[in-house]
Amino acid sequence: MTLRRLTTALAALALTLTATTTAHAADNPPPLTDLDGNPLIPHGFNNGHSSKDSPDAMPWTTPADIAAEADKIGSNSVRLLIYWSKVEPEPGRYDEAYLDQVTELVGAYDRADMHVVLDMHQDIWGPAVTGTGRNGGAPAWASHFDGLPASLQDPWPLTYLQPGVMRAFDHFWGTTGKHPELAEHFTAAWAHVAQRFADDDRVLGYDLFNEPWGGSVPWPFFEKDLLGPLYQRTIDAIREVDPDHWIFVEPQAFGVNQALIASSLPELTDPRPGRPRLAYAPHLYPLLLDSGQAYTGVTRAITQETMRKWFADNTATARRLGMPMVIGEFGLDATREGSLDYVDDVLAMAEQAGVGWWYWSNDPGGWGPYNPDGSWAPLADHLAAGTRCALSCAPR
Repeated sequence: MTLRRLTTALAALALTLTATTTAHAADNPPPLTDLDGNPLIPHGFNNGHSSKDSPDAMPWTTPADIAAEADKIGSNSVRLLIYWSKVEPEPGRYDEAYLDQVTELVGAYDRADMHVVLDMHQDIWGPAVTGTGRNGGAPAWASHFDGLPASLQDPWPLTYLQPGVMRAFDHFWGTTGKHPELAEHFTAAWAHVAQRFADDDRVLGYDLFNEPWGGSVPWPFFEKDLLGPLYQRTIDAIREVDPDHWIFVEPQAFGVNQALIASSLPELTDPRPGRPRLAYAPHLYPLLLDSGQAYTGVTRAITQETMRKWFADNTATARRLGMPMVIGEFGLDATREGSLDYVDDVLAMAEQAGVGWWYWSNDPGGWGPYNPDGSWAPLADHLAAGTRCALSCAPR
């Protein structure tokens, strides 16, 4: 922990020196801090996609891989995926062996002087959806499809529109009135996780819900009437057992991720003594790039405007909520033409906004920082440069 604290102290000094000379600083969200109160701008990876379908729900990385990442990229943090389906495999029964494995991985990151944010991850509801991975999201016992179709679609985001998946989310959010126990179990599961890590300063905080989807309830009503209240209940439950760690909240994914709409999340209250430790963690996935287009020509020009709008919308939301901001996810197929220019531009905009980031993801493959033979891909050098980028960096 000594090296980490020295690093954050130096970062705090650098931030103090640059804040007085940065014209746009007043427009930035408030700063995130570590648990000792030192300013912290996170940068690193999501870890990771591989855990969605691994037998033990653990990612592929070894302690040696984590140490190599810290050395090559300069990562100071990780957004580490965990799953409700693994935390609570049966109603009211928590899998302590699974949480022991999570704790062991937290230790590996700590030895590499990296902060850990635990992300309760879901995509397209959970593993009960036919054709999805074995781990991610809600447990099977919480999956009420009511006999409606619930199977993986191509492209995968269309799975959210499957009638059974819509119904499962509606039951969870309580709009059907039939399963109020589901959200109660989710909140209790988070309280259990927080109690496990309440005294563990290797963990920076908790990301409550990955890419929320409102089922049949549209924006802006979903965020105001359903998501915000769930967050507040979960924050309150966590604070009963853990007053210190940061709690990260995400906006509605569809629309906000693509800069089509601005988040309507309501203000949230942190009952901890002292300054609030609530942070805002939106994801960035411009629509043209997410549909497979290259970051060149007209697509690049349109996407740059999309990115500027995304940063303007989300930093404004963070300021409205009074929260620091971190980009919880951004990424793309790094082998596609222009993709490394896109990464450079996102990191430069993030530096100008004073916000951190976690790239999706550290897994082998086109989106990750590794070549097929396991060596570092060019993406790794661009992410490493992003961790060193000064506030004067600007997109080309």
